[in-house]
Amino acid sequence: MQQFEQYINGKFVKSTSTEVIEILNPCTEEVLSLMPIGSVKDAQLALEAAQASQHAWKSLPAIQRANYLTKMATVIRENRVFLARTLAAEQAKVIGLAQVEIDVTADYFDYYAGFARRIEGEIIQSDRSKEHIFLHKAPIGVAVGILPWNFPFFVMARKVAGSLITGNTCVINPSSIAPNTVMEFAKLIEAIKIPAGVLNYVCGKGSIVGNALSKSPITGIISLTGSVGAGQMVMEAASKNITKVSLELGGKAPAIVCADANLELAVNAVVSSRFIFSGQVCNCAERVYVEESIHDQFLEMITSKINDLKVEDAFSENNPDMSALVSKAQLDKVSEMIEYAKKEGAEVLVGGSRSSQFDKGYFYQPTLLTNVKQDMQIIQEEVFGPVLPVMKFGTLDEAIALANDCEFGLTSSIFSENFNKVMHAAEELQYGETYINREHFEAIQGFHAGWKKSGLGGADGKHGMEEYLQTKVIYAQYR
Repeated sequence: MQQFEQYINGKFVKSTSTEVIEILNPCTEEVLSLMPIGSVKDAQLALEAAQASQHAWKSLPAIQRANYLTKMATVIRENRVFLARTLAAEQAKVIGLAQVEIDVTADYFDYYAGFARRIEGEIIQSDRSKEHIFLHKAPIGVAVGILPWNFPFFVMARKVAGSLITGNTCVINPSSIAPNTVMEFAKLIEAIKIPAGVLNYVCGKGSIVGNALSKSPITGIISLTGSVGAGQMVMEAASKNITKVSLELGGKAPAIVCADANLELAVNAVVSSRFIFSGQVCNCAERVYVEESIHDQFLEMITSKINDLKVEDAFSENNPDMSALVSKAQLDKVSEMIEYAKKEGAEVLVGGSRSSQFDKGYFYQPTLLTNVKQDMQIIQEEVFGPVLPVMKFGTLDEAIALANDCEFGLTSSIFSENFNKVMHAAEELQYGETYINREHFEAIQGFHAGWKKSGLGGADGKHGMEEYLQTKVIYAQYR
């Protein structure tokens, strides 16, 4: 049985806590590994190691720091199949999608290595003669990355690549549900000999390790991807030292389908956006608003599409569309929300219950709901499962108002062939991202950032890199 240790100051060490968490395969409920529950002492040791190594790390030319990111990309590509299989096993991500996550993560490290020569400041005009004002960009210090369970490997790269290229050192707290791929990567990169203390991995519960990392005065920035509740706890812990936070939290993404949309494209994009990874993706479509005149046609088309989805073991050779949910707790949550929606009057067109074709595992049927109302829980709260509620609308402005009637603001989409309509919607939708006539999924060169309760700050592209920098202004008077 695999039992992970903490990776602190360049070596693997036993946790100071003897308690462990069992990591399960969600398809089979088999125990895959044991992860330390972690301790405040583990977190402190990692922070101290990161702090001690940070001055030497930031003093390296950025191009030398970039070389380590390039080596990480190479390690991933050399072990791509092993890492994908590890990922698929621990979170029931179908093997094809797991392989995509691994491969894109390698690309991400290479992409961020390219910023080595693009960390730039400014020269600002002074009001005085014989004076220059220089705005420098400097690393913040020690960065803490707290990972989610849904895309643990890719999100790890978001936090590691951005922090290291800018001269910060880093402490990563993997998810206590899906830590295996991240910790296997920690083993693999021992061979690249990154300086001790620059990158540390501390397993453990967020309530113990994550909290200790967040409230420490050593920490300079906390980057968390997780739930709104987790974000609130991190903000509270960070408030003691006024520590900077960068948060990607929940979503309740709306998709608007207008009468003049390409319906086949819209149906394919919405289904892809909702049922990828069994609906456990924060930026994918959680609710659909369809113009009244095409509502019935859309329902007919999307019902057929959802009925054709294949739900199988993550390693099935039949190229399934989705597999199990990540945990029993997630399965119970989705089941309870559907049952409540039924009580509130929702009509189930497809699915609506746990899958009966599997003896073990946390499988839920792809589900399509209609006859839903705007004030229902299923429309207002994040499901994070393979469930799609559909409502009708009369005018585009009504659809935009319904879409904006939500406490989240991560992603949104609109389907229409009318340029004026899509640009009006893009202007008025209160979301950090809007997708036009395509599925919900961001690019590594973009900026993935939410509004409202979906978070603060963001990731990816040059703006994501700048999350890990702070400014220093130098006034240089000369004679």
